[in-house]
Amino acid sequence: MKKLSFILLCVVLLTACSTQKKTASSPEEINVAAASDLTKSFQKIGKQFEKQTGIKVKFIFGASGELEAQIENGAPYDVYAAANHTYVKKLKDKNLITANSDKVYALGEIGVATRKDSKIQPADPDGLTSRQVKKIAIANPKTAPYGMAAKQALQKAGIWDKVKDKLVYAKNISDTLTYVQSGNAEAGLVSHSLVQGEPVRYRMIDDSLYDPLQQTMAVVKNSKQQKAAQKFCAFLTGPQGKRILKQYGYAIPEGK
Repeated sequence: MKKLSFILLCVVLLTACSTQKKTASSPEEINVAAASDLTKSFQKIGKQFEKQTGIKVKFIFGASGELEAQIENGAPYDVYAAANHTYVKKLKDKNLITANSDKVYALGEIGVATRKDSKIQPADPDGLTSRQVKKIAIANPKTAPYGMAAKQALQKAGIWDKVKDKLVYAKNISDTLTYVQSGNAEAGLVSHSLVQGEPVRYRMIDDSLYDPLQQTMAVVKNSKQQKAAQKFCAFLTGPQGKRILKQYGYAIPEGK
């Protein structure tokens, strides 16, 4: 019996050591909740970050407002990268982000997109009143900052009442581009970052027609990966992150 007990004890200890070794060697991983306009740029940034640090990044893309609500409800995210500062401020006011971790990392821009094979050319907002344009896709203004920017641009251009019956609302800015590419809308108001490399024609909208899209990030206070999350934020605002963001059409705030 003593011999059997000794063997069993050895098996338990070896299993425990093996488990500890496996856990110790497992790479860190963080969950980053990011606005849909960041899909392309963040996938590239994530690969570079993992290569440099060994920390894996899992992205959850969606409308900024929806992601903010998920964080309020306890979603296990480590970093939140919104398309505008307002949603980060909501979390900050509720003490749900790590102190002093919020920072504007980029300035977003919006424009009119049409399919490359379409006879309709992208135009300034006034051109959207054309009879040729029967459907115009924008992101939901209630939850997507780019959708709110689109609504503001149409209002300030004085054509909201003329085009509101043409509007189709997408869940987020990524889905807005899909509406255009699929032909379900003749035109769409889409972020500059998402049209890079896509078969669409695109024309920027004067940024005086909408409030600045101050894209802001923060570390989620309940994150169990605070150090890794801080490293990702530092990488994003460092030379490599800035370079990639610029490649995808973002402007970098002065002095950042």
